[in-house]
Amino acid sequence: MGKFDLPTPMMNAKPLTVRYYVYTLAGEKDGKLYTGRAIDLHRRIREHRRGEIASTRRRGPLKLVHYGYFTDKDAAVGEKFLKSGHGRDNLKQALKGTLKGQS
Repeated sequence: MGKFDLPTPMMNAKPLTVRYYVYTLAGEKDGKLYTGRAIDLHRRIREHRRGEIASTRRRGPLKLVHYGYFTDKDAAVGEKFLKSGHGRDNLKQALKGTLKGQS
């Protein structure tokens, strides 16, 4: 390999698996939680923080308090569960220390 040559990709490497992230943000102004889903979590959090997402625009600053991922889009039912009353209550209980001082 020459000085500026890049290594060739492994021929038998498996393709990267797409991740479907389910995430929860806490608004510091209102203390409310927002749960969403995204393929590119970093980009989506930047959009929230820039005020590009209408549902969280007036809640900022926002804090990422929870996330997880699924490798199958159909299996990403976590968002629906966390938006349900029971799921939201479970999440608040699990995040009690993280959300301290927020409603």
